[in-house]
Amino acid sequence: MTKITALKDKLINWGFFTVLSLIWGSSFILMKTGMHTLTPYQVASIRILSAGLVLVPFARKALREIPKNKMFLVVLSGLLGSFFPAYLFCLAETKIDSSVAGILNALTPLFTILVGVAFFQLKVSLQKVIGVLVGFGGLCLLIAPTGNISFENFSFSLLALLATIFYGVNVNLIGRHMKGVGSLNIASLAFVFLLIPCIIILYFTGYFALPLTHKDVLVSTVASFVLGVMGTAVASILFYILIKRAGTLFGSMVTYGIPFIAVMWGVWGGEHVTSLQVGCLGIILGGVYIANRK
Repeated sequence: MTKITALKDKLINWGFFTVLSLIWGSSFILMKTGMHTLTPYQVASIRILSAGLVLVPFARKALREIPKNKMFLVVLSGLLGSFFPAYLFCLAETKIDSSVAGILNALTPLFTILVGVAFFQLKVSLQKVIGVLVGFGGLCLLIAPTGNISFENFSFSLLALLATIFYGVNVNLIGRHMKGVGSLNIASLAFVFLLIPCIIILYFTGYFALPLTHKDVLVSTVASFVLGVMGTAVASILFYILIKRAGTLFGSMVTYGIPFIAVMWGVWGGEHVTSLQVGCLGIILGGVYIANRK
């Protein structure tokens, strides 16, 4: 019975892994659609705002149930795990290639380990480190043949790099200090606190003065809204659950599932997918397996 329970838990964890990969893998095309008409600040603000609005009904319960001494950590988790990275990636993708952004985003598991070891007393085995490196190597091989990698705008690459560091800190923060706090409570309260800053940013960037019923503005707004609801609100809840169930390292390795969805979007858009790319996907999953194999 114990083995059956363990197998069931593994399947559930991989289910969360797959769903998160699908959602976050689709986020890049939604960001791109949003920025056809809107500015990076507006797309990121609508993303966080829509996530907060969806989670408002759960915030009252969260306010009652979350211990007062955890409030600051909840808000900090929202800032590090969603707010700052949303703006950083939108700004970065205005200048750097999408392939570079994908590679930098894949550094999240590495920074999860480095930050965990340095500040959270995280203990990792050589096997886990090897698994992360294998997965990262597969991701680099996947992206390198498909795009023109350019580091001309190095400063904008640093913005995406900073976002991955924030992700790494947040993963450790949740895994270490919020094990007794409900996932929905964390997400709802964190995003509700961010509603007012997002509205202020939208006001000062001139969003409310735009012709909001115009087709292009409307399409970009809807794309940003869907990005917030699915790519931020729903995904954040699932991510918190996954970290608590499977641990910080497995949670951060969701980053490696994102290229699968990117390839699917490429096929849908008529792009040519080679056998080498398919092989690289196998390498990525192999890295995930090695890092999490007992």
